[in-house]
Amino acid sequence: MTRSICFMLCCILGMAAPSIAADSSYMRKNYDKFEYRIPMRDGVRLFTIVYVPKDQSKKFPMLMNRTCYNASGYGNYDAHGHPSDFLVRSGYILVFQDVRGRYMSEGQFNNMTPNIPGNDRKKKNEVDESSDTWDTVDWLVKNIKNNNGRAGIFGISYPGFYSAASLPDAHPALKAVSPQAPISDFFFDDFHHNGAYLESYTPAFAVFGYQKKDTTRSDWFSKELMRMYSKPAKDAYEFYLQAGPLKNITEKYHSDNFFWNQIVDHPNYDTFWQKRSILPHLTNIRPAVLTVGGWFDAEDLSGPLNIYKRIEATTPDAKNTIVMGPWGHGDWARETGKSTHNHIYFGDSISTFFLKNIELAFFNFYLKDEGTNTLPEAYMFDTGLKEWKQYSKWPPVDQPPLQLYFGENGQLSINKPLNDKAVFEYTSDPAKPVPYTSQTEGLTFTPRNFMSDDQRNASHRPDVLTFETEILTDPVTIAGEILAKLKVAMSGTDADFIVKLIDVYPDNAPQYPHNPKNVIMAGYQQLVRSEVFRGRFRNSFEKPEPFVSGQVTDVNVQLQDVLHTFKKGHRVMIQIQSTWFPYIDRNPQKYVDNIYKADSADFIKSSIKVYGNSVIGAGGDQKAKKAF
Repeated sequence: MTRSICFMLCCILGMAAPSIAADSSYMRKNYDKFEYRIPMRDGVRLFTIVYVPKDQSKKFPMLMNRTCYNASGYGNYDAHGHPSDFLVRSGYILVFQDVRGRYMSEGQFNNMTPNIPGNDRKKKNEVDESSDTWDTVDWLVKNIKNNNGRAGIFGISYPGFYSAASLPDAHPALKAVSPQAPISDFFFDDFHHNGAYLESYTPAFAVFGYQKKDTTRSDWFSKELMRMYSKPAKDAYEFYLQAGPLKNITEKYHSDNFFWNQIVDHPNYDTFWQKRSILPHLTNIRPAVLTVGGWFDAEDLSGPLNIYKRIEATTPDAKNTIVMGPWGHGDWARETGKSTHNHIYFGDSISTFFLKNIELAFFNFYLKDEGTNTLPEAYMFDTGLKEWKQYSKWPPVDQPPLQLYFGENGQLSINKPLNDKAVFEYTSDPAKPVPYTSQTEGLTFTPRNFMSDDQRNASHRPDVLTFETEILTDPVTIAGEILAKLKVAMSGTDADFIVKLIDVYPDNAPQYPHNPKNVIMAGYQQLVRSEVFRGRFRNSFEKPEPFVSGQVTDVNVQLQDVLHTFKKGHRVMIQIQSTWFPYIDRNPQKYVDNIYKADSADFIKSSIKVYGNSVIGAGGDQKAKKAF
């Protein structure tokens, strides 16, 4: 793989570039490297790199990372910050493994390999990620010298899914599992949000939709990858707008891509997607679990929250901890000194705090019997106060929820209903969609900065409803889930609804010294939480249905959790819109059975009304109907 392709691949996969990493000289001095092809129960052999501490005076636990992103890339005595330098120097047997069908491993690759419920470990040919992890741990315990009989697994993003997938029917030696930014269900996070396709993911299909012919240490998809990146677009908005409907993407870029074709053929939450969700299988959990996420993760915010909550619901006695910090996707694995997201400063060395005081302490306790288990149930960062909070339960039970109501002239009230007969209207035009960001960004894979971006550009658009409170005389904290109960009507027969929670800074807010001069913090409208909901799924993700033009209809938009304090002197803002491009693909607004196959003529303007008896419940446990 060329240097440029390698760099591009890291960007496309959304992987962090860790700086808290043991250098290769330390690894060479203190570790011996071995390569194995570990047999699975069906005879497929998985390529595995094992680093064993040279110190033979004591036994060490094993810490494993299963990946679809090339385990051989860790083969030159370089852990690339996975795990962190703190864990490497603490002394672990480090294990890196290609999942089946990827790079040096045999077998067929399957995206989000379905878990086999009640998998009988004696059946030779029934395999999933749980069984592959079980077989790997079993082999390692029996064959790697000087191990203490305990194993842990961790991973970020897709490797986070592989970590979570180890939990069902876990091997007895697997004692500690840390899914970090894990995918949990491709219909609700990563490639989709509530069934709406993340168009920003389009270049990534080359990585996930081609099966290699033989084992290899190099990528086998660079030709397909360069279909979109040979001349990278400088403005993704214009690129995707000119590309037109998704059917044109199929014809020009992905007609031979098996994963893209699977998505096209399964636009609804049918059994294809249902069986790929790991959530229903997270029952009777035995290992200790540390789930990690970032409040500003544009890829996998749903995964960590729902994995934690699912384990809490099915196995209340499990050792189950969640950590949510002020990070984008995987940013806790690297340290930049001044911890910022986009233009917002949150403190110094926040990633180091996590890696040393939370992650290291977790694995050392459960795999080495070192230290004490002092981690709370939930270690959550308040992104408004910019400080860590600890909770015995999440969502917290002692934090009062609140209701947000809409009124004329852009009014927003807290816990005080306004005119429930008011009607707010905008025209949504797919030909002129609302940009997801205030900045021009080139062709990329899941943009990151917009998750805390300034929303003043959207506030000025006529196709965005904007409501804000008066200046707060006391701080307001929202801790927990957010559910927007909208009552809507439209001239078309389908629509998306994007709901955004925004922190409006005072007019005298000081500048951050690290910001460029054109970024003005006075009056900054910081995006705190946002989500899209594809209206056709309002009654069922499996069986979509059109709207009746002009008929008032309930649409519940479940936003992801938040912990944010709106300070005294700030304002709370809500925005509602129906396009968010090209982060999310465009809804034609004329109901069609399959948006991936929609024609240009299907895309129509729609007059959309939101009624004053809509309400947004924030904080605590604000649940919509779940898909699992």
